[in-house]
Amino acid sequence: MALFGKKNKKAEAGSCCCDSSCDAESMAKAEKAKTEGANVKVLGSGCAKCSELEQNARAALEQLGMDTAVEHVTDFAQIAAYGVMTTPALVVNKRVVSVGKVLKPHEIIAILQK
Repeated sequence: MALFGKKNKKAEAGSCCCDSSCDAESMAKAEKAKTEGANVKVLGSGCAKCSELEQNARAALEQLGMDTAVEHVTDFAQIAAYGVMTTPALVVNKRVVSVGKVLKPHEIIAILQK
């Protein structure tokens, strides 16, 4: 409620998909990534955890409004080329950002906004 010309700071910042406080810089980076698209890969054999990470990555991209394909790499030679020995792993723009755990969608969103 705006009394005497005071505005709600949360309303000024705009709506966000998560409960964390998003600053203008991180939101601008997310908007830039939306238009350019990020390169997202899930490295893993295709087990349940790898599939869950892929689904969570897709959900995170959808929440950010990004139309980016998630590639699932199952070839162990390609996985080893990234230096990954424990799967599942998440690669964003050719950089390994997570190894050996299933990230939740909100954790992936935070990574993509950086």
